Amino acid sequence: MRFAKLLPILLILPVASQAQFGRGSWTTFGGDPQRTGWNKTETDLTLESVKHLKLEWSVKLPSEPKALSNLTAPLVRVNTATSKGVKDLVVIAGASNKVFVIDGDTGKMFWEKTLAAEGTPQRRDSWLCPNGLAATPIIGPVPRIDGAAPGFGQALYVLASDGKLHAFNLVSGEDVIAPTPFVPAFAKAWSMNLLNGVLYTTTSQNCNGVKSGVYGMDLNNADHKISYFEASSNTGAGIWGRAGAAITADGRLLVETGDGTFDPEKHQMADSVIALSPQDLKVADYFAPRNRSWITKKDLDMGSIGPSVFNFKNWELAAASGKEGVIFLLDTKALGGPDHRVPLYRSPLFANEEVNFSAKGFWGAFSTWEDAAGTRWLYAPAWGPPAPAAKFALEHGDTPDGSVMAFKVEEQAGKPVLTPAWNSLNMSVPTPAIIANGVVFALSDGDSPVQFGSSGNLLNVEDRKAKAGHAILYALDATTGDVLFTSAETIQGFSHFSAFAVGGGRIYVGTQDGTLYAFGLGIPQP
Repeated sequence: MRFAKLLPILLILPVASQAQFGRGSWTTFGGDPQRTGWNKTETDLTLESVKHLKLEWSVKLPSEPKALSNLTAPLVRVNTATSKGVKDLVVIAGASNKVFVIDGDTGKMFWEKTLAAEGTPQRRDSWLCPNGLAATPIIGPVPRIDGAAPGFGQALYVLASDGKLHAFNLVSGEDVIAPTPFVPAFAKAWSMNLLNGVLYTTTSQNCNGVKSGVYGMDLNNADHKISYFEASSNTGAGIWGRAGAAITADGRLLVETGDGTFDPEKHQMADSVIALSPQDLKVADYFAPRNRSWITKKDLDMGSIGPSVFNFKNWELAAASGKEGVIFLLDTKALGGPDHRVPLYRSPLFANEEVNFSAKGFWGAFSTWEDAAGTRWLYAPAWGPPAPAAKFALEHGDTPDGSVMAFKVEEQAGKPVLTPAWNSLNMSVPTPAIIANGVVFALSDGDSPVQFGSSGNLLNVEDRKAKAGHAILYALDATTGDVLFTSAETIQGFSHFSAFAVGGGRIYVGTQDGTLYAFGLGIPQP
């Protein structure tokens, strides 16, 4: 009887956009198209309950790493009606073109696939270019083709290393569309996003000779038209924030670029925030800092982090940053004002006083939420110690390796500003945080961010793996940074340039050795 009542609710879902649904589902990187990192529908994990978190299960997946890369960020679709009962389904993909759908209660495999990948990369793999599956998948509606009714159930979209998009029925694993070319083969693609039946991803770092850019595929018609924005020529401007593109309320895509050529007349905007139109990916607006040329000269890519979009009072804001260690708040309706160079707010230097291009500054993605009192918070994963200007009201010891920095978004003199609130305990390479019910979940991923040896030589994959430690999961009070839970020594491996997921009362962490860990409160007993 319960199954019959759930079925219409679970399977008749809106096709307009990708959103959170169902007791804390986490169906895209960052939880939503805006990349806020806020799980608004999670109910089980609270300030009190997270003190009782424990490792419920772990599973070593048959996924071979490619250089330093292996598992993508996980996804969670809770309360899914299946022939085997109502399941919380956990999705994770592996660099060797593997896809795994796992029962969240037990850790047992629900279904798995190896994607056929055609062709051979022209260049050897490296820690920068793994030549493998890299984009975090996305769960969304089955495509509505040429105005027809939407397909039945939910689809899992996965981008293989050969650049072909695969779409599977989430429950059965059956194809819902044939594998379709999306991006060039063996590009390094980042997390996908979905809006109004158009799927987006970004590419970077010239992997296999593929230029940096943004790709869109229209799933609404049978020919699956591809749109494309080239960020720059082979001179760089990589879009390598691991969240990919964020989406504004009016449907525009926001991306941050890295070092490279700056020539706005040719739409080459290195170290900038760019807004693209949703259908044809044309430049609609951009912001470039006044010191952009210095950022490029010092290899302080703004592409190291992606923008997050959120509402604050009368504004829709985008938070942006990069290795430099400065945070910008931008009006999404006019990113940089009339001359594209003036943000609503430019922070003092919060991180990377030493101007280090490989192991300091802000990396990954921001996270943001609004508490019950209406206060808007912003959390930034900082590598290395705070700069002297970062004066936090609450601190939790020295943070030489990194931390999660917490800021309140406030209004002063008619403009939004960031007020430092707290700095977490020390973390080794923190990943993007996730917020639920007043709890900030953070992962110290244990990776080694050092790219060069003492003699100036570029470290290889084995050297970097030898310097890595192990990941540690934390639950922190979102308003104070106090530690409520730590996984301590439980996680054995490290995570490289990925993220974790929170959904259905559990936290899922994948590591470079192919292990998926599930932390939860235990299955309630009758």
